[in-house]
Amino acid sequence: MLGILLGSIAIALLLATLIARIELHWWLVRSFEFPRLQIACLALVTGIVAAIWVEPGPWRWVALLASAISLLIQSYYILPFTKLWPVQVKAASSNDADKTITLLIANVLTSNRQAQPLIDMIHQRQPDIVLTLESDQWWQNQLDPALAARWPHSVKIPLDNLYGMHLYSSLELNNTSVEWLIQDDIPSIHTRVTLASGDSVRLYAVHPRPPAPSESEESLWRDAELLLVGKKIHQDPQPTLVAGDLNDVAWSRTTRLFCRVGGMLDPRRGRGLFSTFHAQYAMLRWPLDHIFVTEHFTLVDMQRLEYFGSDHFPMLATFCYRPSRQDEHENPEADTGEHNEASETIQDGKNETQPS
Repeated sequence: MLGILLGSIAIALLLATLIARIELHWWLVRSFEFPRLQIACLALVTGIVAAIWVEPGPWRWVALLASAISLLIQSYYILPFTKLWPVQVKAASSNDADKTITLLIANVLTSNRQAQPLIDMIHQRQPDIVLTLESDQWWQNQLDPALAARWPHSVKIPLDNLYGMHLYSSLELNNTSVEWLIQDDIPSIHTRVTLASGDSVRLYAVHPRPPAPSESEESLWRDAELLLVGKKIHQDPQPTLVAGDLNDVAWSRTTRLFCRVGGMLDPRRGRGLFSTFHAQYAMLRWPLDHIFVTEHFTLVDMQRLEYFGSDHFPMLATFCYRPSRQDEHENPEADTGEHNEASETIQDGKNETQPS
């Protein structure tokens, strides 16, 4: 009986593993990309229990083989985000304050009304840039007086549809625009940030719609927005940072394609998962909040911050603008087929009818 149970569990885990590899935008398919770590852990436990407590026989071999295949496939995606892997963004060799930029990203959860813990965190950490997501007018009313003196440069998009966005900066912002890339109710912020050294870098702040039954039956809009940003970076290569809640995990097919199309580096690689969602359920956590950089930056420090009432943990990262070290990075590059795939996804996303 135990053998049948474990064999059935192992087969289910293998099916979940294989479904995630299907190249479809359906939310049900894409959702299997998220719990890779959880599936890997369950496969490992299933295999160990089968090896120890199940008598030799067909079901034991089914459990062992299916668990092993699932674990190997999931490890392929997970291992680059552990310390067993080489880092993708090189560590900064010196902390030149004039050339550093520190970002704090926080999906505040619109219904969360605990603003003071986040404000205290911001004042304690003193980032150069604060990016809040899901922030509505209530959040703006709390943040404006608390941050105006130290972070006088701002972009404010208070919305009550879960896609409000606020950017507060102690560094000067230039050429700032609010763009509605794929959908007319999902904003993104595009701006240039002038470092204390006088160098200017580009920043994209994004929060695309997730693939979920209550949001979208497909991941198409999310995928199209991410890939459109990647295309913009590819077509106009400059020192760039992309930050926000991508509603996608670091190892997903879309995020990896975005990195190749835009030539973006992930500071998580070789350092850890830094899972930010869900803050209240430790067993159901994955990395949704991201900061990607071009090869012009090295990493000073990155950390996940404390719980403040949201369903997301904030992320804090400090980068050093070091274009002289860009040749040290292995820059991801998309081939012609991947660029064509990105262009088709973007066009399909723009053509997809949006519900009124």
